[in-house]
Amino acid sequence: MKRVYKYVLFAAALGTVGFGAFAQMGPKADHPEMMHMGGMHQGDSAKMTERAQRHLSTLKNKLHITASQEGAWTTFAAAMQPPTQPNAAWPNRAELDKLTTPERIDKMKQLRAQHHEKMLVQMGQRDEAVKALYSTLNADQKKVLDAEHSRMGSRGGDHQRMKS
Repeated sequence: MKRVYKYVLFAAALGTVGFGAFAQMGPKADHPEMMHMGGMHQGDSAKMTERAQRHLSTLKNKLHITASQEGAWTTFAAAMQPPTQPNAAWPNRAELDKLTTPERIDKMKQLRAQHHEKMLVQMGQRDEAVKALYSTLNADQKKVLDAEHSRMGSRGGDHQRMKS
């Protein structure tokens, strides 16, 4: 019985030390984008852009876009590009530390609302670009886009494509 008690105490001590070290780390000052929205952060925009370009190139090849569809494709491809700038100007830690807790809550609530509004506008623009492209496609192309679009909306996104 004493042996089990020692192991439990040892495990609890390790957990406390580990949690204390983790809590002291806090958000990194040199990565302010890591501090907003509960830890969500912007990805590397160059990698996101490269990935979007690869996906668009693959989709364009699958759709066999014709010369008459090129204008709609260009509009669609431009709308599908990831944002080059973060969607919101998040305050730095020093600015937030000057606020009281209720003020900080209100500030973050306001910033989240602005962020969501901007995202809704961008999503609406993308939706309209997809519809505009779709209206120029022939029946076979529509089937391809329908299949690709249904995969994007499914759980796992690109992971589903890797399986097929």
